[in-house]
Amino acid sequence: MKKEQTGTKSLKWFLIKRFLIIMLFIFISEELLNMAYRLWVVPFLADTMHISQISVTAANGNMMSLMLRMFLLSGASLFPEPAVRWVQMLIGRNMETGLGIALTSPVLEGVSSPMLIHIYQLAVIIIFFGLFFVTLIPYLISGYWYYRAVSKKVKELLWEEKAQKEAFDKQRNLLLSDIAHDIKTPLTTVSGYAKALADDMVAEESKRKEYLQAIVAKSMRMDELITLLFEYVKLDSSGFSLHKKKADLGELLRKNIALLYADFEEKGIELEIEIPEEIGQPFDMDIVQMGRAVGNILTNSVKYNEKGTKVHVSLRTGPGGRYQIRIADNGGPIEDDLAGHIFEPFSRGDQTRNTGGGSGLGLSISYKIVQMHGGELWLDRECKGGFTKAFVISL
Repeated sequence: MKKEQTGTKSLKWFLIKRFLIIMLFIFISEELLNMAYRLWVVPFLADTMHISQISVTAANGNMMSLMLRMFLLSGASLFPEPAVRWVQMLIGRNMETGLGIALTSPVLEGVSSPMLIHIYQLAVIIIFFGLFFVTLIPYLISGYWYYRAVSKKVKELLWEEKAQKEAFDKQRNLLLSDIAHDIKTPLTTVSGYAKALADDMVAEESKRKEYLQAIVAKSMRMDELITLLFEYVKLDSSGFSLHKKKADLGELLRKNIALLYADFEEKGIELEIEIPEEIGQPFDMDIVQMGRAVGNILTNSVKYNEKGTKVHVSLRTGPGGRYQIRIADNGGPIEDDLAGHIFEPFSRGDQTRNTGGGSGLGLSISYKIVQMHGGELWLDRECKGGFTKAFVISL
C-alpha cells in the first residue's frame, strides 16, 4: 500500500511539473511569435502584398466559424455562375459585419478580372492560414512532447510494476517454501515417533514417554507456526482493521513484560526496565495488536539470547510528542546479511533455522503492526551502554 501511494504521488508530481513546463513554453512561444509578427511578418506582408488594411474580429468569438466562411468565400467560384456572385455577396457581407473582416489593397484597384481578384484573395487566405498554423506550432510541439513524456513514464511504471510483481512472486514462492519446510520438519518427527509407538517398537516406558513429549512439543511448535502465519496473513487482508482507543503505552509494556517474566528468569536473562509512571498523553492504538508487536520482540529476546544476557526495556518521549520504545540486549550480534532483511517473513540465521529456534515471522508481524499505527520499527546495531543491538519502535 505504501509503495502504491508513493508511486501515485510521484506520477502526480510528474504530470504537474510537465504541465507547468508546457504552459511556460507556450507563453514564451506566443510572446516571441507576437513580437515576430509585429516587427517582421506584418511589415513584410504590407510591402509585398500591398495590403493597406486588413482587420479580422470575431464578434461572437467563434474563430472556427471565421475560417469556415473564409474557405467558402475562396471556393465560391466553384458554384454555378448565377450563384457565384450571390454566395460571395452574402458571405462577404456577413464576414464584414458579423465577423468584422475588411480587406483593402491598391492592387485590387482597376482590376476587372474576377479570376485575378479570387487568386489574390486566395493568396491572402493561404497566408492567413499559414500564419495560423505557425501560431499552432507551440501547441502541437507541446502536445507531442507531453504525449512522449507521459508514454515514457507509463512504460517506466509498467516495468516497475512488472519488476515488483516478479519480486512479489519470488518472495511468495520463498515464503511457501519456508512454510513447507518449517511445517514438514516437526511433522516428520511427529509422524516417525507416532508410527514407532503405534507399531510397539518402543518397549521402555521412559523411551515411550520421551517420544510422547517430543510429539507434544512438535505439535505445539506447528500450532505456534500456524498461528503466527495466520496473524501475518490477517494483517494484509482487506477486511482487517485496527480497533484503536486511547491507552497507556507504559502500562501495555509492563503487562507484556509480566507475561514473559517467568521465561526470562528460567532462561537466566537479566531484565532491566525503565518505564516512567507517567508519560503524558495516552496513545491511540489497538491494544491487542500493539501488545503482539511488543510481545514478539520480547519473545525473540528470550529465544535468541543465552544465559547471563542483559535485556533493557525503556520507554521515552521525544520531540513532537513521539514515543520511543527500545528493547536492547548485550547478546550475540546480528549478522550483516540477516540485518538487512530481518523484518521480512521467515528471515533468520542459518543456525536458528537448523535448530528450529523460531519461525522468522514474529518481527515481520511486529513491523506491519507498527507501520499500521503510523510508526517505525528499526534495528539499531550501534547501541551505547554495552548493548550490542536494539529494536526501536517510534510512535
